[in-house]
Amino acid sequence: MRIVDIHDAKIHLSHLVDQAAKGEPFIIAKAGKPLVKVVSIEQPASTQIQRIGFMAGQFSVPDDFDRMGDDEIGRLFDTNM
Repeated sequence: MRIVDIHDAKIHLSHLVDQAAKGEPFIIAKAGKPLVKVVSIEQPASTQIQRIGFMAGQFSVPDDFDRMGDDEIGRLFDTNM
């Protein structure tokens, strides 16, 4: 695996990141001491990303949802006591 001095990494970071993204990881070292390893992040297939509707059919919302607790709320804030 390629070891790059931190100074050289600063100068050539864009190129090094492009190479890492293509599957060529590298190590950044300072004064010859390895500090970090740069590797690509595996991107999930576009079919795996599904956020909207991910719980469709797993629960239902009651028709009176917007009125649930009205009686209790009315009692808590009743000013006629």
